[in-house]
Amino acid sequence: MTAGVAGLSVVDLREVALGFGDDCLVLSHRLAEWTTHAPELEEEMALANLALDLLGQARSLLTLAGEADGRDEDQLAYWRDDRDFRNLLLVEQPNGDFAVTMTRQLLFSTFQELLYRWMVTGTEPRLAAIAAKGVMEARYHVEHARLWVQRLGGGTEESHRRMCRALDLLWPYTEELFEPTESWSRAADQGAVPPLSSIEEPWRHSIESLLVDSGLEIPGFPAWQSGGRLGRHSEHLGHLLAEMQHLHRSHPNASW
Repeated sequence: MTAGVAGLSVVDLREVALGFGDDCLVLSHRLAEWTTHAPELEEEMALANLALDLLGQARSLLTLAGEADGRDEDQLAYWRDDRDFRNLLLVEQPNGDFAVTMTRQLLFSTFQELLYRWMVTGTEPRLAAIAAKGVMEARYHVEHARLWVQRLGGGTEESHRRMCRALDLLWPYTEELFEPTESWSRAADQGAVPPLSSIEEPWRHSIESLLVDSGLEIPGFPAWQSGGRLGRHSEHLGHLLAEMQHLHRSHPNASW
């Protein structure tokens, strides 16, 4: 394998950037689905801005990933099938109601902020540069989700019930956040990314303390869904990609 900065191979850099880039791309599309459907105009604009933040991060990460085999961000976004995507199962789950969307955002963005914070001082300068820009965006995403989780968890009986249901739906996908691929483990050995075990405890502490403050509890069953990093996805990703890729595939090489 060709070695990159600090001994990190091109292949391992590609896989790390591709996985996290796919996370951002898929979640960006999910949030954009709220356009014209959000509960209020201000929140519709907020969700659109979150989606744009993630799309910008996805573009940088997919561009970096594509350098290994000469593909650009558009080719990676629009011309791969679901089994070629490396995103976490969590981010591809349907929006559901607003409680589900905010719970999904909280679980992922808390992870993302911790990851970016670490990567800013990592040994891979291109990943560090992406993290330096993304960490401020991720921090806002976390705060936005935390406010809504507190509001819904401690709100009406109905909003509390929906938050409990959202946690039950999404908690099974959280263990995958901390399951490293072989490429991730090698990149962590080179100091480019953190060992995922090192951010698991602060992630759990942040999530658990917020839930307690919101009158909520972590579900009493283990997280067990995984496989997204290896290309094993739920049926939901196929439907998402069919919508996201339709125009590009119907009119290849079109420009305007």
